Amino acid sequence: MAVSKRNTASSRAQEPPLTIARVALYVRVSTLNGQDPEMQLSELREYASRRGWTITNEYVDQGVSGSKESWPQLNELMTDAHRREFDAVLVWKIDRFGRPLKHLVNALADLCAYGVGFISFRDNLDLSTPSGRLMFQIIGAMAEFERALIQERVRAGLRNARAKGRKLGRPRRIVDASRVAALRASGISWRAISRQTGVGVATLYRLIEQCSCSGVGIELPPPRRCPIGKQ
Repeated sequence: MAVSKRNTASSRAQEPPLTIARVALYVRVSTLNGQDPEMQLSELREYASRRGWTITNEYVDQGVSGSKESWPQLNELMTDAHRREFDAVLVWKIDRFGRPLKHLVNALADLCAYGVGFISFRDNLDLSTPSGRLMFQIIGAMAEFERALIQERVRAGLRNARAKGRKLGRPRRIVDASRVAALRASGISWRAISRQTGVGVATLYRLIEQCSCSGVGIELPPPRRCPIGKQ
């Protein structure tokens, strides 16, 4: 007896569309000069009215670059989505919601987990429908491909730098042990010495513990973070 196996993406695409009654509008403009979010909002309000949807809230990020991954109003929207204060998010264009592909996929996946739909007006994309959910699977695959390409470029760049004899990482520091010892002897805290010398607290502590104060500059590796909090 044959048992049929359904593909995960196909099964999701065959799910019934979500019932939408309440929507939240999200718009973003990158700069404050010459860009007015009202243009996006007016079109979204008219579209929601034609569909018979109630607008629960409008989230507007002004002067926020698309290269950033944290946008104040978008963060608030995601919090309200987790509380299921609306059934779907309506945006003017998909790049207004998330510019980096990784950020976009993560945000859409969170909305899907909350049971909240996503609709892009200009892109004619509705993730509350079966075809829209199938499109999300394609977007996720593209994001995974993009991450793999970036990782390969980074590894190739490192190999090329090593082949040319370049030293990777931060440059090594020259620290005067006698100066550090004198500052410490005068009663200054490790953190204050760190601010004056530009060297991490952990490196300073190791310097005093391991080296004699001969007044000669000592070459040390780049400072590392350490939970040392001695004063």
